Amino acid sequence: MCDDELIPPRADMTEEQWLRADPVLAEGPVGERVRQMGAPRRRTLLGGVMAGAAALAVLPGGTRAQAAAAAAPTGKFPLPTGPGRSGEYAVLLTGDAGTGEEAQHAVAAAAREICRAQGVGLAVGLGDNLYENGPESADDSEFRTKFEEPNSGVDVPWLMVLGNHDCSGLIPGSGGDPSRGDREVSYAKGSPRWYMPSRYYNVALPAHGRGEPLVEFFAIDTNPVSSYVAQLDPYYRWNGPYMREQRRWLDGALKASRARWKIVLGHHPYLNNGKHGSAGSYEGFVIGHYTSGIHLKELYEEVVCGRADLILSGHDHTLQILEPTTRTGGTRQIVCGAASKAGDGKAHFGYPATWQNFSDHGFMVLKVSERAMTVDAYTVDIATRRARLAHSVRTAAGREVLSRG
Repeated sequence: MCDDELIPPRADMTEEQWLRADPVLAEGPVGERVRQMGAPRRRTLLGGVMAGAAALAVLPGGTRAQAAAAAAPTGKFPLPTGPGRSGEYAVLLTGDAGTGEEAQHAVAAAAREICRAQGVGLAVGLGDNLYENGPESADDSEFRTKFEEPNSGVDVPWLMVLGNHDCSGLIPGSGGDPSRGDREVSYAKGSPRWYMPSRYYNVALPAHGRGEPLVEFFAIDTNPVSSYVAQLDPYYRWNGPYMREQRRWLDGALKASRARWKIVLGHHPYLNNGKHGSAGSYEGFVIGHYTSGIHLKELYEEVVCGRADLILSGHDHTLQILEPTTRTGGTRQIVCGAASKAGDGKAHFGYPATWQNFSDHGFMVLKVSERAMTVDAYTVDIATRRARLAHSVRTAAGREVLSRG
């Protein structure tokens, strides 16, 4: 959630219970949103990007979708087919970007210069792609104003994941309506940048002269097990069909992967020293099936830790490169959620960190080769739109990683 948003008064309330428990909230901007949702409204359509009427579809990743029947995409930026001349892939990492405000444009402008200088061929968007409530349709004008326009010039595929703001219900950022994320899947059919073939998916990038991938990304949807409110739709409940299928998919995909490096992308972090806390105790909650994120903690610990090299997350508006530990099975947690909003300037927890920043805007660049994986963290001065390399960490191939089979 955003720094200026509310935390539910107790764990696992429904959105209606939350509104009844706080009449001031119900009468304010949130109440206005509820009233607006009661009457159909429409934002300006994106000319030439999406077209057609909505049609029911079943998308990869086991999702039920309200998908737009889009025109055949043209001009899609292709996935990289091999490492660059330096023998490595360079990947831009951003998170929590989609405000459309000056800070987003400044970070994107700074990142654009770094991408050009370093030959970045792929980008990652770690959720909260469209503040504050996600898209109203698959052709919402906010895709243009909060994604396409700020990122113009970073002309590469963007591996996108869903954040809580992309799946808002009545309350902005609640994660109370996961089905809204299907609109972002539908939008990907017509955007040259936005890559989201389904709500969760994997992408493997090949090595030079080898059949096995050099790096593989596994994008997951963390919202149904870390929403701020209880899920009402049985399909999206913490133990419902959607999460059971996603868990089976992720477990099988990680087992089957022969990539040298394995990287999991999920909006909500496993470990986090910022104000939102870690999975299992988000916002200080340690009870309930949703608000605390206890079942996301289980998913990370039982399926991901020890198998993946990295977990990349946003949600907290900070920049953190945490240390891999015995607890994580050698997996390193990175939080990169400062592409449009910044943190409160202080650490709230004490997990071992290689480097962390709780006050600046910024982004990161991941570089992957046969020999090593490097993460460069950049902070951005919003006034000048200039990036500064703040820290770099390198993980050599062949290091010991606890295996989970």
